[in-house]
Amino acid sequence: MASDPIERLLRGVYSAILYLLVPITVYHLIWRGFRQRAYFQRWNERYGAYAPSLRPAPLWLHAVSVGEVNAAASLVDALRAQRPDLRIVITSITPTGSQRVRALWGEAVEHVYLPYDLPGAVARFLDRFHPALALIVETELWPNLLFACRDRGIPTHIVNARLSARSLHGYRLLRPLIARALRSVCGVLAQSPADATRFLRLGAMPERVQSVGNLKFDVTLPDDATECASRLRTAAGARPVWIAASTHEGEEDAVLQIHRQLRTRFPGLLLLWAPRHPERFGKAAAAARGAGWRLATRSQHGLPDATTDVFLLDSMGELASFYACADVAFIGGSLQAIGGHNLLEAAALGVPIVSGPHLHNFAEVAAGLTAAGALRIGADRERIAEQLAALLADADARRTMGEAGRTLVEAGRGALARTLQQLTPDLP
Repeated sequence: MASDPIERLLRGVYSAILYLLVPITVYHLIWRGFRQRAYFQRWNERYGAYAPSLRPAPLWLHAVSVGEVNAAASLVDALRAQRPDLRIVITSITPTGSQRVRALWGEAVEHVYLPYDLPGAVARFLDRFHPALALIVETELWPNLLFACRDRGIPTHIVNARLSARSLHGYRLLRPLIARALRSVCGVLAQSPADATRFLRLGAMPERVQSVGNLKFDVTLPDDATECASRLRTAAGARPVWIAASTHEGEEDAVLQIHRQLRTRFPGLLLLWAPRHPERFGKAAAAARGAGWRLATRSQHGLPDATTDVFLLDSMGELASFYACADVAFIGGSLQAIGGHNLLEAAALGVPIVSGPHLHNFAEVAAGLTAAGALRIGADRERIAEQLAALLADADARRTMGEAGRTLVEAGRGALARTLQQLTPDLP
């Protein structure tokens, strides 16, 4: 579909603004680099300049960060099994996403950062890799990127597509441009009917939008989960364990306060703590020591011992295994208006879940888990502590919630097969 005068005008204004903002992107990379050193590296890729040694890859998948990489893992594995001859390039925009790609597939796939949505940078990316099929995971709607794929005849699908009501509202200023970009997409494979409806409201073509389910239900459980739980329990001793997973900076004080409150009732309680971002590992460790807790870390100690109060998971790619070590899980990004994080890994492992109230990024999943009795939501830190205490004191309730979560995940599987069915005709 050729561009129209209004589209050209909108694209021109949008691109001009992006070029004016290039100095801000440099400042952003420097600012992030002081927090996470990896942001000082590979700037060339951020602006579409890639090593000449990189070869074309007919299949390109974009997953912005760790959560999206994990969501797409089953799809990538299935595509590799179906087409072992097919070269794949996976892009992300965060160093943690990059690390996760390498942890899952090593050198079996190519990995680079996706450039900023500047026309020249996007063109250089596509010139380097010459993809014949583009898969965008969840909610990465970059107009210049989508238009460039259309103009080059590259079929593009948004897989595991998710669009919260808040994100839909956030796109309101760019809606005339986004709607035109969405009309260039061959398929929007939505996580839920509600997500599909919101994509339609944003401008996607009705005949190209389907609700196929959430790939995260097709989670592959870690092979070492049971062994990890056994080793940790042996090393740390027979005592209750809770995990605070994917927590953010503004939630760290709350985690330590909750742990102190819970320890008054459960004196031997062990906290497994996994901050969401690696740049927070050192600060979380300092906060735990500053609060007077005996701290051990995954990187330095391997496992907690009988004297450990707080065990910091300062590693990547191991969270699912450590869920299996816990009696109950609190999942962060939910005490602040961040929108929550993936609840399904813990549910798949039969771990009862407690969350804060901010779950708009996983509204349908959270509603399903709550209705099934696998998730309890606390309105604030005090309510979350109460829910955790109640579950730590009640083995039957934990068992019932865990089974409910496991059952829900099993019933929700199937999105992978439906997604593959839709993508197969466009595979190069």
